[in-house]
Amino acid sequence: MRIFHTAAELRAALAGETGTALVPTMGNLHAGHVSLVELAKQHGSPVVASIFVNPLQFGAGEDFEHYPRTLAADCDKLAAAGCDIVFAPDATEVYPVPQTFTVQVADSLANDLCGAFRPGHFNGVATVVLKLFNLVQPRVAAFGKKDFQQLLVIREMVRQFNLPIGILAGDTQREADGLAMSSRNGYLSPSERARAPALQRELAAIAAAVRAGDREYEALCGAAARHLEMAGWDVDYIALRDAASLRPVDAATRRAVALGAARLGKTRLIDNLEIALGNPL
Repeated sequence: MRIFHTAAELRAALAGETGTALVPTMGNLHAGHVSLVELAKQHGSPVVASIFVNPLQFGAGEDFEHYPRTLAADCDKLAAAGCDIVFAPDATEVYPVPQTFTVQVADSLANDLCGAFRPGHFNGVATVVLKLFNLVQPRVAAFGKKDFQQLLVIREMVRQFNLPIGILAGDTQREADGLAMSSRNGYLSPSERARAPALQRELAAIAAAVRAGDREYEALCGAAARHLEMAGWDVDYIALRDAASLRPVDAATRRAVALGAARLGKTRLIDNLEIALGNPL
């Protein structure tokens, strides 16, 4: 596995490659990231994993300064997974001048759900991903379903900019107790970690009720939020949406997704569960 820190080195290494697969990450890797590398290997070669903590997607008061930087350990995991190239630039390499040109994500995606609580976040995500696409020129790129809204933002960006890149969606990887794997799980205290699977359980209860025919969506989501709040969580949202668009579920919906974001102590956790519907609602 080769490790590059500059765009010039990366472009030289990829010159002439037409089947590259990209796995963008912010590092502090876990088994979920490794699964994306394994998915990417099935669809392209060489596999490039980027490790870059993107300042553009962090808001005021968020954890940019404290986000774990674990490059050596990350490279060990990527090498064991069969990654071919790691691109680990610093901020001046990605943003050599002030980034006054940015991707503006449509309000319907940028300012809803997580975007309502993290203004500008998805513009920052889309901008850095577009930069990585330009640098790597991949044929495919892999993203995790845990960040479901992010996945839809990237898919829509690729569609609207006519980018010749296939977007691969990797299933959410979970701990034995159901907690979605996340780099931020390490922020949880032992007592918070023991309580953290409650978010997944509440989403699973919504999914089970919908599959059983319950159509009182607002009541289901409201009850889940109340259960979490009574257990000491600070809930941003619990919602049921169309999985293809993130619009509210309607008569045309055939696949829904239950999504949630909530804080346990100082740690913000997100999760989602897709719900296959056999017939339109």
